[in-house]
Amino acid sequence: MDESKILIIGANGQLGKALRTQYPTAQAADISELNIINPQSVNGYDWSNIETILNTAAYTNVDGAETSEGRAPSWQVNAQAVANLTQAAIDKKLLLVHISTDYVFDGSKTPHTEAEPFSPLSAYGASKAAGDIAAGMVPRHYILRTSWLIGEGKNFVRTMLELGKKGVTPKVVADQFGRPTFTTELARCIDHFLKNQPAFGTYNVTNSGDVVSWADLTREIFRQAGYNLQVTDTTTGEYFAGKENIAPRPAHSEFDLSKLQSTGFTPHDWRDDLGDYIKKEIAA
Repeated sequence: MDESKILIIGANGQLGKALRTQYPTAQAADISELNIINPQSVNGYDWSNIETILNTAAYTNVDGAETSEGRAPSWQVNAQAVANLTQAAIDKKLLLVHISTDYVFDGSKTPHTEAEPFSPLSAYGASKAAGDIAAGMVPRHYILRTSWLIGEGKNFVRTMLELGKKGVTPKVVADQFGRPTFTTELARCIDHFLKNQPAFGTYNVTNSGDVVSWADLTREIFRQAGYNLQVTDTTTGEYFAGKENIAPRPAHSEFDLSKLQSTGFTPHDWRDDLGDYIKKEIAA
């Protein structure tokens, strides 16, 4: 594998930053060079020195996608742009790695398998499902479904650590369940796929470990950070009461990881990666 022939799309996002660390000689294009929502820009891009596209770009404002202002951009980035990259990958015979989400499901089944039919609850989820359908048309593709992403940037763990430093005792949702996925782990998995080339298709990718609620995750964050603070459980309905344009969330985001593990990849327990993440945050 020649990492200099990898193109990272969305290189400034949480996962994009982890992949730039994983592949320091990989290529990255800014919007002036490659506007992925513009078919002409994608068609006109010089693909001659690219073998693999890592598409980490996404419109991730879940609630914003429910608004009249956000609905179109969410579809442009999460669906149309993927269709544009799909066409380029097909035409140039490239490998496409595309990142998906638990929001393509309604959370009524658990754990989610790769074969589960789409059942998105939100505009964001629907746009991501459409992107998955497009990416699946590429002969050589990996669609990696993940949840609760934690990396370098604004994220749940960093927010809770900031509250803990201030001595805040938060109310946190206790009726949504899943596992965190650290960007370092997702990047490690992508590297495993690129180097070992298991069967193309869709794979669930999260950290391993027990399934927890956001409230229980907060308790573990505080415990590992040494904050002796109380966390109060609340419901999703109570947390968002009185707020407008709130997207429905899947209650259960646990993924079945058996297909991933069958490729020879052993995911790290999220509690271990959480500990490493907190140590770095506190030392920063």
